[in-house]
Amino acid sequence: METPDQNFYNNPTPNGFPPKSWLIESILATVFCCLPLGIVGIINASSVEGKYANGDVAGANRAAQTAKTMVIISLVAGLAGAISYLVFFGGMALFYGANS
Repeated sequence: METPDQNFYNNPTPNGFPPKSWLIESILATVFCCLPLGIVGIINASSVEGKYANGDVAGANRAAQTAKTMVIISLVAGLAGAISYLVFFGGMALFYGANS
């Protein structure tokens, strides 16, 4: 029978630091920019350290890269939405304000 200590020593964690998880950025992107993409970023960001601790360095790097991509896309989508909102409703305010 294998004890947890033996399993730990058979699968040591890699040396060094895990990749940046992008968890804080994913949470902020979820709250302020784009909810669906931010949630995908949070899910990937939360799996980075666990994968790294289990020795799956490639999986940790892939999850970190996906989280980073989701944060960037969420930021761009949020900014595009905010700009289009301002242009549309600002244009309506100018149009109806000038015709009054």
